[in-house]
Amino acid sequence: MQITTPDIGVDKAVVAEILIKVGDTIAVDDSVVLLESDKASVEVPSTSAGVVKSILVNLGDSVAEGAALIELEAEGQTEAPAVQAQADVVQAEEKTAPAAVAETVAPAATTASQVIDVQVPDIGVEKATVGEILVSVGDQIDVDQSILVVESDKATVEVPSTISGTVESISVQVGDSVKEGVVILTVKTAASVAPVTAEPTQVATPQATTEAQPAEAAPQVAAAPVGAVEIAVPDLGVDKAAVAEILVSVGDTVEKDQSIIVVESDKATVEVPSTTAGVIKAIHVALGQNVSEGVALVTIEGESSSAPAAAPAAASAPAPKAEVKAQPAPAAQSVAAPVSEQGADKLTKAQNDANAKVYAGPAVRKLARELGVVLSEVSASGPHARVMKEDLKAFVKARLTAPQAAPAAQAAAQVSGLPKLPDFTAFGGVEEKVLTRLQQVSIPQLSLNNYIPQVTQFDLADITELEAWRNDLKGNFKKDGISLTIMAFIIKAVAHLLKEERDFASHLADDGKSVLLRNEIHMGIAVATPDGLTVPVLRNPDQKSIKDIAVELGVLGQKARDKKLSPKDLQGANFTISSLGAIGGTAFTPLVNWPQVAILGISPATMQPVWNGQGFDPKLMLPLSLSYDHRVINGADAARFTNKLTKLLKDIRTLLI
Repeated sequence: MQITTPDIGVDKAVVAEILIKVGDTIAVDDSVVLLESDKASVEVPSTSAGVVKSILVNLGDSVAEGAALIELEAEGQTEAPAVQAQADVVQAEEKTAPAAVAETVAPAATTASQVIDVQVPDIGVEKATVGEILVSVGDQIDVDQSILVVESDKATVEVPSTISGTVESISVQVGDSVKEGVVILTVKTAASVAPVTAEPTQVATPQATTEAQPAEAAPQVAAAPVGAVEIAVPDLGVDKAAVAEILVSVGDTVEKDQSIIVVESDKATVEVPSTTAGVIKAIHVALGQNVSEGVALVTIEGESSSAPAAAPAAASAPAPKAEVKAQPAPAAQSVAAPVSEQGADKLTKAQNDANAKVYAGPAVRKLARELGVVLSEVSASGPHARVMKEDLKAFVKARLTAPQAAPAAQAAAQVSGLPKLPDFTAFGGVEEKVLTRLQQVSIPQLSLNNYIPQVTQFDLADITELEAWRNDLKGNFKKDGISLTIMAFIIKAVAHLLKEERDFASHLADDGKSVLLRNEIHMGIAVATPDGLTVPVLRNPDQKSIKDIAVELGVLGQKARDKKLSPKDLQGANFTISSLGAIGGTAFTPLVNWPQVAILGISPATMQPVWNGQGFDPKLMLPLSLSYDHRVINGADAARFTNKLTKLLKDIRTLLI
């Protein structure tokens, strides 16, 4: 049977993710495909339980209501013929019974293989160049495994495989120009029904044991184990933790990986998942109880998905094979419901929308939804800042063993010695305004400044000639669509200076006994957005021209305002510049962004009278505010740094000497 696109409220939607693969066993209401339109993202649930035989769509395909998505072999389609064949053999009394059974089972044991073309999906451009081929002929590949890297003037994209199997041939070469629909490679797939082939041995036994044979054959169809299983506390990264919440009760039916217990420590709150599916027989812990690794939490009686129903049916009579087929269905539905609810509660719609903007494969996105992880918070190690499964697992492990953000903020408040707020009811009351998500996550980082002995050095830079030169240049830049601001010149001058004054782009070692000098300069540039301040990173500005810096500044600023910054865009800075632009003010004290040791603040430039020895000249003066970690940088060094910077800005041409 086929699972088709339901009514999703729009004429067409694009296949954003394929959440299953060929061979997967799915239940009713399990999500199979994620569809996206300009209005919403929708997960399409399966309307039937069974085994995925083929996937009829590819990533990027445009589908409408009624379009076939996957082909499913419903539960009971393979089991029922097998049971019927066994019943026929039991009823037969001829000596040729074993041969008849062999003929019945043989077709089920055959392997159906096919060669399928994998094509270039919609990559957002008309043509792209093959940059890298990630597989070879003979390789065994899985669904969602990257097979090809294509590059265009807009992006670099890894193309995933839509099927699993063996690579038969590769149709493209490095350097080839390809477009949507071009065949990349051919893959040979294979599928066989192993459980059915194992049954003839039992059916062909002497007729004296015919009543027991169906009962023995049925467990081979079942996938879930039978028996009592104890679920214990896993490695939490701490010696002890307290039971904060018990999410199940005795008699509840749970699915594998469903959360059953919540434990809390001073470092983290962790949901302990079940390692098997079944029924809760006993709960061994109580709320508030301290537990450690290996302590038994619950006992689960493992359930078989079809064996319990098949055995009584076979014992009563050969005919009731319909009961074998019908009884597992409610069980599948009852198990699928909590799984679906659990997955839906992990991430909000806004978080899912944010995940869609991060460069990651469908399998990684699915795992992120299951684990409740916002992908923008995960450090990417894959090519072109692609988030890999290993990155996701490492992030989750670190989150489970490290202090949470909320406790960190509370700890910072306690350290500061601030008491609880008084009651303002008698003074007109209050109106609560929730901080933006960006502001909330910034609190722990900002609280680190409580531990940094910070000093600020102020200075003025004469940028009269620099501003005149910028005005001469900006007209030509504007023709090319480039906004040439004074910030591009400041970044270039600071980057040049940091190559000499390496301490200002360093980090204090954890033991406080040494300074870690960075080999490259990566500069954080503070950008104001509607949600708050964010700091994308400009890579290697010392190696770039002022024009290149201006272009990249425009790109990073726009990405920040559009909320399209990747994790890589925010990582690795060793110095930061924060500018108030034309907002106002004469000076300010920027906060050092740990683990950096210095930050430069820029205030609006103003015309001021400067004494030339005989009279006053009007000069455009730029206020500089250099904050630094006094544990690493001395005051005299900071004064020399700002003095050198003022000289560079007064005559930027000295950079060429």
